[in-house]
This record gives sequence, structure tokens and C-alpha cells, in this order.
Amino acid sequence: MTRVALLRAREDAVRSAALLRSRGFDVALAPATRIRPTGAAPPAERFDAVAATSAKAIALLAPAARAAISGAPLYVVGERAAAAAIEAGLVLALPPAPDVAALSAMLRERLAPQARVLYLAGRDRKPALEAALREAGARTTILDIYVAEARDAWSESEARSLAACEAVLHYSRRSAALAVVLAARAGLTERFGAMAQVCLSDDVAEPLRDAGWPRLVCSDAATEARLVAALERASAL
Repeated sequence: MTRVALLRAREDAVRSAALLRSRGFDVALAPATRIRPTGAAPPAERFDAVAATSAKAIALLAPAARAAISGAPLYVVGERAAAAAIEAGLVLALPPAPDVAALSAMLRERLAPQARVLYLAGRDRKPALEAALREAGARTTILDIYVAEARDAWSESEARSLAACEAVLHYSRRSAALAVVLAARAGLTERFGAMAQVCLSDDVAEPLRDAGWPRLVCSDAATEARLVAALERASAL
């Protein structure tokens, strides 16, 4: 049985681990980050729309923030974010968009110029949605709902578990870069370099390529299903 290292924050890793085990993999959890809610509340103004690109940005809303946005049209990316909105008692303006590009197009089509948009986000994020809203002329306020804090080191037990792995899954460029640092601090650089590094995209793989880790495998689409398929191909080899 192939043993796979998952470096996602624990909240995400638990769900991914269950998927991997259902596909016949053994899993070692060693998060590179930990998620901390900020408790932030939005400014006291009316927004024409609220947008979120992750389920965590909704699930980790502080009660005051949830109450403040309850009457505004909510647009999200992905079924998980939609489910989090329903669980939080929020109402979606439309079914969830499949990706950020589709959400951007949806907002441009439905919002008037100079519309006020509240973007619920993590502190470390890709700027694609805010750039698209800026180009569309929207007045966007970013509300950092959570922060993914980098861990200083893996525990000894995590390091031992990781050393027994044959592959590592990388979901983000930031966590891939942190993996390079954490592996060095744990004395595992050579061992990690020998593992298959299975990445969600070429962009995610870049820090590993820069580190000289040779066994890079990239998913052909940026979805977890295709990432696991890439892992299965790598394992077969």
C-alpha cells in the first residue's frame, strides 16, 4: 500500500485523507499550516454583493460578520462553499460558480458599475477575483476571515511518519514552498527529494522545481479528483 503525505491544514486534510483511504492509500498527516479565524467583522456599510471562493471563508465567519451579510446577495465558488453558506443560514444569489473565472463573469454580468462588493477571503490568497472585480469597476472591500499560519516545524512523530512515505500531495504553491523549509528543518530534504511530488498544477510545483526535487508529477486539471488520478498514475510507475 502506497503511503502518501498530506501537508494541508488539518481541517482540509481530514476530508482528503478519507478520499485517499477509500482509493487504497495509506495517509500520513503533517500540516504545513494551521488555520486561525480572525474574528473580523465587515465595515458598517451596505454592500451590493458578497463573494467567497472557499468554504472556510464562510464556515469561519464570526457571528457579527454572519449577521452583517445576511441580507446581501451571496456568490460563491464550489459546492463546498455553497454547503457552508446553507449551513450558516445564508442565502445564495445563484448556484455556485465552478471556478473563480466563472464567478468573476457572473458578478460582472449582474452588478452595476461602481457596485460595492465584500470579498470574504483568507489572508493568503491568489488575487484573481479582486483583480477581475477591479477591472470591472467594482469597489471591493476585502475581509480576511482566516489566516493560514505557517508552522515552524513538524513534530518528531510527524517527521517519522513522513519519512516512511512514498509520495507527497501538494495543493498550493505556498504549502509546497513551506514543505521545502519544513523538510530541511526535519532533516528530511534528501528523503523528500526521493519521493514523488504530486502537485495540483505546474504553478504549485514551482517551489519544488526550484529546490531541485526531481520527481514532480502535475495534475492535468486543478481539481482534487484529477490530483488523485495523477497520484494513482505515479504510484503505478
